Amino acid sequence: MAQATKILIEHQCPQCGAPATLEETDRLFTCTFCRVKSFLTHKGFFHYLLPHAPKGEEEPVYLPYWRLKGILFWSMQTGIKHRIVDVSRQAATSPHFPVSLGLRSQTMKLRFVPPEAEGRFLKRDMAADELKTTVKGSFLTGIADSVFEHALIGETPSIIYAPFYIRSRVHDAVLNRPVSDVLPEDFKIESHTDSHPDMEIRFIPALCPRCNWDLEGERDSLVLHCRNCRTLYQAGNGKFEPIRVAHLPESDKDCVFLPFYRVEADTSGILLRSYADLVTNANLPKVIRKEWENLPFHFWSPAFKVRPESFLRFARTLTLSQPQTRLVKGVPNGILHPVTLSIAEASEGLKINLASFIKPQQTMLPRLKEIAVKPKKAVLVYIPFHESGTDLSHPHFQLRINKHLLRYAKNL
Repeated sequence: MAQATKILIEHQCPQCGAPATLEETDRLFTCTFCRVKSFLTHKGFFHYLLPHAPKGEEEPVYLPYWRLKGILFWSMQTGIKHRIVDVSRQAATSPHFPVSLGLRSQTMKLRFVPPEAEGRFLKRDMAADELKTTVKGSFLTGIADSVFEHALIGETPSIIYAPFYIRSRVHDAVLNRPVSDVLPEDFKIESHTDSHPDMEIRFIPALCPRCNWDLEGERDSLVLHCRNCRTLYQAGNGKFEPIRVAHLPESDKDCVFLPFYRVEADTSGILLRSYADLVTNANLPKVIRKEWENLPFHFWSPAFKVRPESFLRFARTLTLSQPQTRLVKGVPNGILHPVTLSIAEASEGLKINLASFIKPQQTMLPRLKEIAVKPKKAVLVYIPFHESGTDLSHPHFQLRINKHLLRYAKNL
């Protein structure tokens, strides 16, 4: 299976100014010089710049490219397929510039677009939603009529500005060579320029808003933990806000808690409000009890990045199991695996999860386009997994995952 790649970004510590190299998934930054922890927040998409050496008095022209990576799932009569997506596309359409970045974003260290960056930035004419539609269409070419549902999960769109010089031809400012034919006489760049990219990057101190204790987490964590007041936080509007959290109880202190979202959703086109409805729609080998009609149904999804087949297996298994053990409010004692998938990203996979278990599939899969699933609210739930050699397992749910695969999946 293809692997998603990671890009590296050159930056500097917001506290002491020391140089630093970030991975694109990094959110919690610890300076190796002053040891201050900061959390990276931003509005919109990250905007990066390919570095280049200025060529005298020539003014660089920056063409924006979308970079998109994630996991594409699609449902067919033969089952659910998946593919890792990692592509770049022009965000400002022009036949005179390269159609993609190639491998440069993976082999060169990028920079966030600085406010003082000089040059002309070309205006984007492709929106993020249009990009996703285009990418999904390109991967499903030739089979679209056989696809009942598709979803791009964990997608990470960003903008990378590549520098060029305009002479008689378009010249790549990084490679210092022409990349186009001779430009037509009526070629004008002025009408396509935009204002300086407006992206606000903020590093906020990783301190608990309640007790001022250091917040903890992995470098790619979206959720940080205060061990002093036992609260989980996520960043929003430039500050940390507490989130709802619960866990399944566990007496074994040597387990690792993996994070999952329990999602309450409105469904139309299918009756799926209770556990009894789930038993009916999934054709589970159970005799429906009266009290099951009062047990609310929830979708479940991993709150961490994991390989596609594991993502679907975890989501399907927990959704069909509908863990009935009474949840304990609060953060569990034990090792917490980082939350690396947002609820918005995880919610993109709810219909694919549904497609994995509805029965009979011959008649229900063609109806997927008529079914709508709208998430209402979610709670972060930690489920204990026991360590056994290189594996983490939960015997009751019959779930198992290799710890090394879990670590490598962070780059997806």
